[in-house]
Amino acid sequence: MTDKRSAGKWLFWVLFALLVLAALYFTLRPDPVWVDLVPAARGAMEVSITEEGKTRVKDRYLVSSPVAGYLHRVSLEVGDTVAPGQLLTEVDPMPASVLDARSRAEAEARVGAARSALNSARQKVAAAEAEAIFAASELTRLQALSGKHFVSEDRLEQAEAADERAQAILRSARFDEEVMAHELSAARTRLEVSAARTSGNGAVERVEVRSPVNGAILGIVRKSEGVIQAGEPILEVGDPGALEVVVEVLSFDAVKLTPGVRARLTGWGGQMLEASVRRVEPVGFEDISALGVDEQRVQVVADIVSPVDEWKMLGDGYRVDATFVLWEADDVLRIPASAIFEHEGTHHVFRAVEDRARLTPVVTGRSNGLYTVVRSGLSEGDGVVRHPDRQLEDGGRIRGR
Repeated sequence: MTDKRSAGKWLFWVLFALLVLAALYFTLRPDPVWVDLVPAARGAMEVSITEEGKTRVKDRYLVSSPVAGYLHRVSLEVGDTVAPGQLLTEVDPMPASVLDARSRAEAEARVGAARSALNSARQKVAAAEAEAIFAASELTRLQALSGKHFVSEDRLEQAEAADERAQAILRSARFDEEVMAHELSAARTRLEVSAARTSGNGAVERVEVRSPVNGAILGIVRKSEGVIQAGEPILEVGDPGALEVVVEVLSFDAVKLTPGVRARLTGWGGQMLEASVRRVEPVGFEDISALGVDEQRVQVVADIVSPVDEWKMLGDGYRVDATFVLWEADDVLRIPASAIFEHEGTHHVFRAVEDRARLTPVVTGRSNGLYTVVRSGLSEGDGVVRHPDRQLEDGGRIRGR
């Protein structure tokens, strides 16, 4: 009887000790780490670059004034269609300036001086005419005597030379008279024709400015009339049906783009459009981002390849979102990029196996920042830990949220 009681006591204390140890184990053991689990799944994936761009007419023509003068008001509006050779505007000669009291007095004095000079020239013409008449009559008289051998040959030659000299002096005097007459006319014009006193009798010589191409008005630089200098821009024309897209891309991304890369255009208010890269500019420029960071950017030019009917409402300078597709695949094994980390120089993930985190090496492929292609190390459906923290160790207990 005593032996049975002793055995029962020992059994009781052994069970009590086991229960205590079990309680201590479950009390002191570390709690499982709460994690976000995502399965490795197969699906389509692409690597792309998305930037904001704007449309631009390919061939733009800046129409400038061919001469200096007075520009007529441009009656056309932005968007109006034009044909080659169509009259856009006209340029008149520069209007005369207004004469103040001093300038008018000077002009009147010049008129008087020119009139006096003309009178002087007329007197010289009269004197030259008299000399020419006398020289001609003298030559005629000597020629008549020469036939009767009363005049020597030398005397006759002198008379001929004197006649030619007198005729030349007369012609010169008449030229001087014409010059003085023109100077008097110019002085009178300066006095009589000004912005305040315009005769308006003569025909105004105008220079016509015509459209060089078939298209539409893209912009009007100078709409109001007024004085314009030669080469000063008036308006801009081009064909709005020939659009291209200009996108400013970071230089880090621009080196990944080549002519022919496919692009998608969205965010312009219509359906998605297909485009193709035509040119990557070889020169970059510095730009400041919205956060105030200096960035080196490159302009990428793309052509719209979708039918014109799908984007006929697009115009010059419209905003679009351009997505350049660098790589794409229809069926690949992918996991979130945030689940991958480096361990001992290679890529690893924590794979969930029976509520345990198992450190698993993986071979990765393309990544678009959100998802990464897994070439080996995982199978479809394997759960991996997204955003693993430092508390997580190989074999550690985990619990999914």
